[in-house]
Amino acid sequence: MNKFKKYLAENNIPSEYLTFEQSCHSVAEAAQTANTSADNFVKNICFIDSDDNLIVAIVKGEDKVSVAKVAEILNIKKPRPATPAEILEKTGYPCGGTPSFGYPATFLVDTRVMEKETIFTGGGTENSLLKITATELLKANGGKVVNIKK
Repeated sequence: MNKFKKYLAENNIPSEYLTFEQSCHSVAEAAQTANTSADNFVKNICFIDSDDNLIVAIVKGEDKVSVAKVAEILNIKKPRPATPAEILEKTGYPCGGTPSFGYPATFLVDTRVMEKETIFTGGGTENSLLKITATELLKANGGKVVNIKK
């Protein structure tokens, strides 16, 4: 059992873990693989602040994150994008498969994400997804619902 699947079981997080043969690295690939609309996906954009802390901005698949809004909300200098190596080191998951919770970070969830009932997010590998309600995702990451869309 992979690490994220184990985390879901140990924490009794109501969700559906999906594994595929194909890559789910991009939102377009994931939507095609899961046979659903790209509108049902969220992506986890990872940033590093000046104190080397991880910030995860969660937006709908088609949206972009406003770094200025993230900085303003957290009252910090503009954070920089995390490198794939930093994402793996800080989350334990590869870039392109990073889940929306399950590791230490500051989580910011865009208000538009909460408009969806059920969403898909990274499942911990490039070939897996997690189907979860937006409410359960927020419960699992203890995030703050804010407007961070560009």
